[in-house]
Amino acid sequence: MVRWKSTIRELSAEARLHLYARSLARRTRASAHHIGIYGACALIAMLVFGTLSAHSF
Repeated sequence: MVRWKSTIRELSAEARLHLYARSLARRTRASAHHIGIYGACALIAMLVFGTLSAHSF
């Protein structure tokens, strides 16, 4: 009976580690998505302000 409990405890620890790894991957994917969006906005702002600052007259 003691061996069965220790096996269950090890499985639950492994499951907790797997859930932590999945949540970490989800957060990393979300932050990479945010970096991409902010980078695209920065690029658009640079293009807009760059074209406005060029004196074509």
